[in-house]
Amino acid sequence: MNLDLSFYSWEVISRYILQGFSFSIQLTIIATLGGLFFGTLLALMRLSSHRWLQLPAAAYVNTMRSIPLVMVILWFFLLIPFMIGRPIGAELSATITFIAFEAAYFSEIMRAGIQSIPRGQVFAGQALGMTYSQNMRLIVLPQAFRNMLPVVLTQTIILFQDTSLVYAIGAYDLLKGFELAGKNYGRPIEAYLLAAAVYFVICFSLSLLVKRLQEKIAIIR
Repeated sequence: MNLDLSFYSWEVISRYILQGFSFSIQLTIIATLGGLFFGTLLALMRLSSHRWLQLPAAAYVNTMRSIPLVMVILWFFLLIPFMIGRPIGAELSATITFIAFEAAYFSEIMRAGIQSIPRGQVFAGQALGMTYSQNMRLIVLPQAFRNMLPVVLTQTIILFQDTSLVYAIGAYDLLKGFELAGKNYGRPIEAYLLAAAVYFVICFSLSLLVKRLQEKIAIIR
């Protein structure tokens, strides 16, 4: 078997790859921001003293973390159109799915970050007359996010890798772009090898940056 990578040119990249790469990056950013927002809310619910907040949040997080992502992608893709009575498209379905799924993982990250803050700082805020929401917004959450930043970024890298799973519902992501290029030029093996190389270079480079950031945060502490 002879591998031939010569067919890859700027024309192929611009025609097939860039659109998929753009969606993968867009999905990663939106899912990270949305997952952090809802994950923080879930973390606060799980840390609440009210069981009517704790139990639903714990059930949601444990359920999502116990199901393979590809199954959740397929369920949302099939169930959302059935529930609303009209199709919403693979890309929008994937975005909703990733936000809902990643919220469970970011919830545990933020919960660990909140619990890492010394209770003395919370008591000091209360002594100053701060409300619970002010204490969380101004004292606890900023420090928790800083403490958990390397973990959040590592989860984001994993999220980027997982975006390739939207291939299962036909969304046009980075992997789909390579697949179409390989199919149209009769070079599927080379296409998948290049896709693996691109994912590796991106994720490995980002992992090195996260490692350096983690070392800097450790020095500041």
